[in-house]
Amino acid sequence: MNRPAPTVRDTLLAATEQLGDRVDAELLLLHALGKPRSWLFAHGDDPMPADAGVVFDHAVARRLGGEPVAYITGRQGFWSLDLEVTPDTLIPRPETELLVEAALACVPGDAPWRIVDLGTGSGAIALALARERPHADVVAVDASAAALDVARRNARIHDLGMSFVHGHWLDAVAGERFDLIVSNPPYIQAGDPHLAALSHEPSTALVAGVDGLDDIRLIVSGSPDALLPGGWLLLEHGWDQGQAVRALFGEEWQQVETLYDLEGRERVTRARYGDR
Repeated sequence: MNRPAPTVRDTLLAATEQLGDRVDAELLLLHALGKPRSWLFAHGDDPMPADAGVVFDHAVARRLGGEPVAYITGRQGFWSLDLEVTPDTLIPRPETELLVEAALACVPGDAPWRIVDLGTGSGAIALALARERPHADVVAVDASAAALDVARRNARIHDLGMSFVHGHWLDAVAGERFDLIVSNPPYIQAGDPHLAALSHEPSTALVAGVDGLDDIRLIVSGSPDALLPGGWLLLEHGWDQGQAVRALFGEEWQQVETLYDLEGRERVTRARYGDR
């Protein structure tokens, strides 16, 4: 006697038990089915399609092996954007939206400011700024050609115009001047025990020397030559690095301020160079 095929709901419940996480199980199931979340409410009692079941089982196995959901589905939400992500790019985090909010607070809504996003990865920050400030000229920089390809695809998908430059930090745009420099650079210390949980993400986008500040130092020291008078520099950093980052700014910088994320941790430092 043939056993009835499991329903979509049965499949979801079984995977939730396996993974210990309903959200992960649901995201992987929707990916396998190619359906939106709203579909589940009306079709939970449908038989699980065999072909989607194979895809789903493989996805669950990958997740049990520690691979992030975003790399399995190839998608990650950020700001108001649904972005493609690959193992060539860091997975955008919700806390990085604070960096976008802080940048938007600096940029007048109708100003044709020049903005550069250093280490753009999937393009998350640059794309969010381009969407919210359509008059701005946004440049996205990354040392990884593969990451820039992902950012370009995301820009095409969302029909957002910007420039892409392959290169290392501000060296990639040497001789140019900007109203605002924004970056979520690597800031984890080499040997940090938390790196084990991030092993699927590119280490070059995570680790920055023994104290985690090597790349931030480069950006801060190079920014005076890349900013227009009164221009802003905004940096994301670790929760315990605010004081050290503020100390990198000399007397020529004004309005040096560290902002707190939703969990009350120091997360973004911004500063203004000179006067307009």
